[in-house]
Amino acid sequence: MAKWGHGDPRWIVEEREDGTNVNNWHWTERDATSWSKGRLRELLVGITVENEAGRCEISELKQVEGEASCSSRKGKLIFFYEWNIKLGWKGIIRESGAKHKGLIEIPSLSEENEVDDTEVNVSKKKGDGDILKDLMKTAGTAKVREALGDYLKALKTEFTLGMILPTKAMAAQELTVKRKLSENTLQSQASSPVALGVRIPTVALHMTELFDAAIEQLYRIFTVKDLVQKFSKSPAVLEAEKGGKFQMFDGNISGEYTELLTNKKIVMKWRRRNWPEEHYAIVALNFVPTLEQTELQLDCKGVPVCEEENMKFCWQKQHFEEIKGLLQLTTLNG
Repeated sequence: MAKWGHGDPRWIVEEREDGTNVNNWHWTERDATSWSKGRLRELLVGITVENEAGRCEISELKQVEGEASCSSRKGKLIFFYEWNIKLGWKGIIRESGAKHKGLIEIPSLSEENEVDDTEVNVSKKKGDGDILKDLMKTAGTAKVREALGDYLKALKTEFTLGMILPTKAMAAQELTVKRKLSENTLQSQASSPVALGVRIPTVALHMTELFDAAIEQLYRIFTVKDLVQKFSKSPAVLEAEKGGKFQMFDGNISGEYTELLTNKKIVMKWRRRNWPEEHYAIVALNFVPTLEQTELQLDCKGVPVCEEENMKFCWQKQHFEEIKGLLQLTTLNG
């Protein structure tokens, strides 16, 4: 199987929105290495297991070496991934309070083996604490394999969005469906108000994050165009007023402000570009002052079920962590 960048150049074509890759016949290839490293860190670091003897947690991703890619040919997706992963874990024995550390090594996560057959080696530094090592070997290994399975599921669904372009038959079918939906909508408008968006299975999310910043400073980062562009590292359109529009991350995120209470609360209609047309989630950001910090409380309703993990990743990695980096840089330069 060809690794990333090694495909036959006669078949590789650039992805085109105008459908140049007719009926998905040609070979298209997308590098998933950088995306995979971020997703593996998100899924593995923070895993905890415990029993009556003690508690263990995967505390860091020490090493992730390898690559991943996805190719499309004749309408079929072909995946390549090969990873060597090392994780650090720490634990505490309940009875004595003794703390111990160790390693988890995954020498070969690849498409050649099933996740349940993937080798997971657990070790511990010298000394007592084998009871914690045993906990990581059993419950810990099971959770690690579960997380690896979640990574592969995301690689084969979330990462591949847009790789299979609509064929002529699919486009005709989609047009027919849209026409029927339009006719149904027109008929229902006469008898009842039309609900915003489309009816799809959704979930609600709640996230909180602490920032080393004054509440006024954190509020500005979400409402001042220059600051949004700095933490998002991309051009932005921003009208921070009720009814004002916004667009971020090269148009991948867009929406409208529906409520702004200065230094207290922001409510937005919010969507990702790949969501069903006209479907928005409602995102509420509450700014709560704490001792020398500000707690940001995010409540989100209407997230498509299939986008739940992606939504969490977007806010944790692309918003919260990038904003903390910007705050730290501002402090150093200030």
